[in-house]
Amino acid sequence: MAFRFWRRIRIAPGVTLNLSKSGGSLSFGPRGAKFTIGPRGKRATVGIPGTGLFYTTTLPNGRSSGRRSASYSAPAVPTVRPEDRLTLGFFKRLITPDDEEALVDGCLELVLGNETKALEHLEKALHLADGAYLAGFVALKQERLEKAATYLATAAEKHSRLGRYFSKYGISARLSLPITDEVFAHVGPDLRGVLLGLVEVYERQKRWKDAIACLERLHQLEPDDVLVKVSLAELLLTARPGNEKLLQRIVRLTQGIENETPVHTALLLYKARALRGLGLLIAARDTLTGALRRKKGRSEELLRALRYERALVYEALGKPRRARAEFEKLYAEDPDYEDVAARLGL
Repeated sequence: MAFRFWRRIRIAPGVTLNLSKSGGSLSFGPRGAKFTIGPRGKRATVGIPGTGLFYTTTLPNGRSSGRRSASYSAPAVPTVRPEDRLTLGFFKRLITPDDEEALVDGCLELVLGNETKALEHLEKALHLADGAYLAGFVALKQERLEKAATYLATAAEKHSRLGRYFSKYGISARLSLPITDEVFAHVGPDLRGVLLGLVEVYERQKRWKDAIACLERLHQLEPDDVLVKVSLAELLLTARPGNEKLLQRIVRLTQGIENETPVHTALLLYKARALRGLGLLIAARDTLTGALRRKKGRSEELLRALRYERALVYEALGKPRRARAEFEKLYAEDPDYEDVAARLGL
């Protein structure tokens, strides 16, 4: 089945920088989501344009989520005046450490659209968690997968210090990750964002075991995050589709899920696929029928995937007429959808 709910991470080509007296914001990608840091903690919000629906998850505090030694205390980092951010003057450069200077220059080149030059600067700032984080995503965008994997792994190792120098220079580095055509998520310089980046790199390299390990780690950090559950379920089905233990893992992963948003609907689709793989056909049919009761806000692609899966379940249940009726409806909407034409003998 070609349907993928969790789309490949596509960092948008445009990079914008907005500076004001109160600070700056370095943003990647399209609108449709936001990553917020405020008095109530960090929140990642997913918006579905045109529906008024949003999915919001509260992210763990950086200090408590990392395994930092109780005796370690990071030294205070001085702030930088807004007018000096990304444009270090001559005398300022004389007293600025080389790695910080490289990080600032890398951000500036990104703002100017010079990705190659930006990466050259950022590779001189890999000692900094923020430098490794940004270098990793720039390398990922340029399809330099080996470099991206190395840099993001470095950022993951130093995750307790992520955001430290972005904060110093008044930069909010936010990456926009398309989940579907309608759903976007934002991540910031934290362990969650780094692990999502690593998952993308490992998937492109077909390093399924490493990608699954990253998602399992994310699931431990955020056990209620439905986006992480969708990603993990999809990857488990992709990597080893017939493995009974993994199919059981997907069913457990979806325990208690209600059809609240399109993200939840997609998770129910993966649940049904796992149930069919386990031979639990009645449960698979009921799961799909329940998922199809809510169509508002769901993309046509998602709805067709649900109906196609239900047709396969009907076939397995020995109900060819019900299955054919589903296939005929799909064919009428899209004659080239999957193998529907062949199943209808056309």
